[in-house]
Amino acid sequence: MSDVELLDNELDADLRATVRSFLAERCDPAEVVKAYDGDSSLTPVLWKGIAGELGLAGLLIPESYGGAGASAREAAVVLEELGRSVAPVPFLSSAVVATTVLLAAPTEAGADLLAGLAAGERTAALCVGLDTPPPSGSGGSTDVSPRWLSPASASEPVSKPTRSVTSVAGALEADTILVPVATPEGVEIRAIPAAAATITPVSSLDMTRQLADVRLDPAAGEMVVAAEHGADAVRSGLLAGAALMASEQVGVAQWCLTTTVEYLKVRRQFGRIVGGYQALKHRLADLYTNVEGAGAAARYAAGALALGDAEETEIATHVAAAYCGDLAVTAAEEAVQLHGGIGMTWEHPAHLYLKRAKADQIAYGLPGLHRDRLGALVDI
Repeated sequence: MSDVELLDNELDADLRATVRSFLAERCDPAEVVKAYDGDSSLTPVLWKGIAGELGLAGLLIPESYGGAGASAREAAVVLEELGRSVAPVPFLSSAVVATTVLLAAPTEAGADLLAGLAAGERTAALCVGLDTPPPSGSGGSTDVSPRWLSPASASEPVSKPTRSVTSVAGALEADTILVPVATPEGVEIRAIPAAAATITPVSSLDMTRQLADVRLDPAAGEMVVAAEHGADAVRSGLLAGAALMASEQVGVAQWCLTTTVEYLKVRRQFGRIVGGYQALKHRLADLYTNVEGAGAAARYAAGALALGDAEETEIATHVAAAYCGDLAVTAAEEAVQLHGGIGMTWEHPAHLYLKRAKADQIAYGLPGLHRDRLGALVDI
């Protein structure tokens, strides 16, 4: 896979600068922290700017549907910057996961929904728990998690009454819920208006990506991906989510490292700059090398996904998810500890990054699960 480029090209650098400038201006940590008091007013304003003004909601959508026709590589750049700001927007759940599901094989209704997503007029969420890992192997139709379809089975009719799915990411911001439905022909993806579902917010570890329990009737929606493609579509969406979540984790870790280094350059204790102590230099040097390694793993996963190599994408995704998930938590813990007393306060944003890092570590499968799957893939 020598074609995967790990460094930013000119377009990547321009995109990164644009997103970083936008977030620096509009995503103040003092506003982000209000989400923990139940004030989510920043999310719709921020998402409108990202989806509409910057046009990033349609980044992965082909130009034929009105999107930008970009790749996972560009989406990874955006997610790194969103991670740096712990931005409370549904980019991952709508512009990556739900969009990837729809792109697998959209029906006419699915194409209309893609056009709405590309224009920033619609927002979608896949009705699967955030902790659900992508099924292993290429035959997604033979590895359907019961959580996708609970409580229905392939022998039950589509018209089975209401179903509940817990811990769904992006449901609170979405106007459309994508529901995998078991039918005798396979797994059909149906789009249901959020207004037709009961969406109950739950107290979440990371309130900047608040989860919700969703209760709905699958018969209320229309088919957007046919049954013969649905299981593979969901697998593709979850795999893209796991692969690109790593880039967000890298962004979290980069902020923690940079902010901690800057703080230790000015913090004095016992008449000395704290950053001058050799033991702290060693800790930061180790953290720096680990963050750089995580960045390479995440970009490789995004690059493999962009090139469409299924086998390499699965291997690279498990590497990135296993490594970046743990590294982001370590970086956030170091930031809190090395900031001393101020790092433990509500006013300092370090706790936002620790919560995002820990919640991300759980999403799309724990690092241990990804290590197990990686071992099976490479015969170790």
